Amino acid sequence: MNNPKYVKIDEELYEINTDFRVALKCNEISNDNAIGDHERALAIIYTLFGEKGLKSQRGDKLLELGLKYLNMNKELPIGKPAEEQKDELDFTKCKGLIKSSFKYDYGYDPYELDYLHWYEFYNDLENLSNNEFGTCCVLNRITNLLNTDTKEIKDKKQRTQIKKAQEEIRRLYCKEKETKITKKQEESAREFYKALGIEI
Repeated sequence: MNNPKYVKIDEELYEINTDFRVALKCNEISNDNAIGDHERALAIIYTLFGEKGLKSQRGDKLLELGLKYLNMNKELPIGKPAEEQKDELDFTKCKGLIKSSFKYDYGYDPYELDYLHWYEFYNDLENLSNNEFGTCCVLNRITNLLNTDTKEIKDKKQRTQIKKAQEEIRRLYCKEKETKITKKQEESAREFYKALGIEI
């Protein structure tokens, strides 16, 4: 997969701030419930494309391309009801685990580098050791424990211990799940994205 550095709109190039820390900052912004949708969109555009992006008359397209870049050119997820959401690790809360896991597997700490492209960071993150019969980095040990199906565990004491451990992992390392949105909130969000030229 190529590591993109620019997006193109109407023959004009917009440079992307491609360092992985910028992408993680965008992730943080997107999960910040203290800011509204409009401010969130502007903050992501500014973080990814700087002043030029903020001053562009094509903010709608920039946001669309920026989200596509952040999502590794995969199809953008549409919001699911809260009860369907899976537990998802929060990059910011997991910084220490990421540092330790990269050191363990690759011998380097990405946060000590001056620059690392988001796609390279994500590729290394996805390929961290995860072998239940051999080596496994701390990040994947946490992930595996979180994803353990306690219904499959027959021993009541062990099942209780794992459930408690999962609750602690959620508290320490997971994103807060969104509350179920009302019809009015959903319609408001659709109108906002429609104004930006994005259909959801």
